[in-house]
Amino acid sequence: MAGQLSLDERLHDYVRAVSLRDDDVLRDLRAETAGMPMLRAMLALPEEAQFLALLVRLTGARDVLEVGTFTGYSSLCMARALPADGTLVTCDNSERWTRIATRYWQRAGVADRIVLRLADAGETLDRLVAERGTGSFDLAFIDADKANYPRYYEQCLTLLRPGGLVVVDNTLFFGRVADPAAQDADTRAIRELNARLRDDDRVEISLLTVADGLTLAHKRP
Repeated sequence: MAGQLSLDERLHDYVRAVSLRDDDVLRDLRAETAGMPMLRAMLALPEEAQFLALLVRLTGARDVLEVGTFTGYSSLCMARALPADGTLVTCDNSERWTRIATRYWQRAGVADRIVLRLADAGETLDRLVAERGTGSFDLAFIDADKANYPRYYEQCLTLLRPGGLVVVDNTLFFGRVADPAAQDADTRAIRELNARLRDDDRVEISLLTVADGLTLAHKRP
């Protein structure tokens, strides 16, 4: 049996060459975001965003929740995968970055499927429970401030229907989760969430060792 394959730059380029379905809108959005070097690492990898879109289609999701919008790359990809009457609600607290997102959503023709909630994400999720009730989303994607991941997970699980899917990004967090010397608040929060997910019998899980770690949590019916 083969072990875990190490993905060097040459093999990574090959994977993209044979699997990534790209276009000018996505390339331009990546290029504009990459022009802000301090924030480049916050952009979802194109193959990861394509995988999220595939998950939307595979689950038949009509109502998608995203925690953390940034410049809207993953939102755009997931919105494209929605049916015509589908909706993606995305939460962020930055008007500056989401202005870029809105421009590209309009250019891609998916702005009518996306609802941007601009406020503290935790407060927005609480309001969504009050407004829409529990079990009102089919899929939730968490990619926001790491220190609040445990809170966001619980809120998203409440908002998710039985049989729905929570996708959590950055669950390996640059490898820091396995380094005992890393004791910053973000790393500790992700460690806490990873341990909680392992022991949470409300969900079935798989931590994929792709990108910076991507955990899928299927809410048991």
